Amino acid sequence: MNYDNDFLARIRLLVGDDATDLINIRRVIILGVGGVGSWCAESLVRSGITRITIVDSDNVRVSNINRQLMATALTVGRPKVEALRDRLLSINPYADISVRQQIFCKETQSEFRFDDYDYVIDAIDSLKDKALLINKVCESRATLFSSMGAALKMDPARIRVSEFWKVEGCPLARALRKRFKNSGQYPVRKFLCVYSDELLPNLGNNAACAIETDTFRKAQINGSVAHITAIFGFTLAGLVIKDICNNYSGS
Repeated sequence: MNYDNDFLARIRLLVGDDATDLINIRRVIILGVGGVGSWCAESLVRSGITRITIVDSDNVRVSNINRQLMATALTVGRPKVEALRDRLLSINPYADISVRQQIFCKETQSEFRFDDYDYVIDAIDSLKDKALLINKVCESRATLFSSMGAALKMDPARIRVSEFWKVEGCPLARALRKRFKNSGQYPVRKFLCVYSDELLPNLGNNAACAIETDTFRKAQINGSVAHITAIFGFTLAGLVIKDICNNYSGS
């Protein structure tokens, strides 16, 4: 980092120069940069991650503005990954931000080499693609951190971190476990998830959110708020930074 006034000075003060330098060289890929993934990317770059790949196939929509970091009146219509890249480079112009405007799915899985990364952040919505991603990453050398459902939540105090098979009260985690059991294809190792056991009803009319994504139509559109999606994203980023520092041999 060649800043005259190092923007990572407070991180160096907390974890030390060597751990900070280790953070700088770790490689992270985030799949899905919506309400959770975008905030995760922001926190990682502000924490010193300089090698990051962001993956999302959608464009910014007006309905994204309430909860997605890069979604503003000025970015509506732009690819999410491009708008987010610009934001991240405004924080650290020296960062290596790779963008992939595509969806991870059965047809594209061969294009992703997870062994090239130290950490994989799963922040995608599609159940079948999420299950596939989890299985593929667990077969690689990368460490996986996964976001469960962040919609229909309001209470930040109920956000938790747990190993996937111990997550309780989350419909998405329950659906994933059912899918793994039905297919007989289980993740080959354990991984941590961010989740909440809160489940509120939708009280409004979802007509304005009828078209939420360019790539697939969701079975149901659920309400969500920025403080929850951001905490999910920040927590995922925190897991990455904590893991790097915990595994630093000098700590």
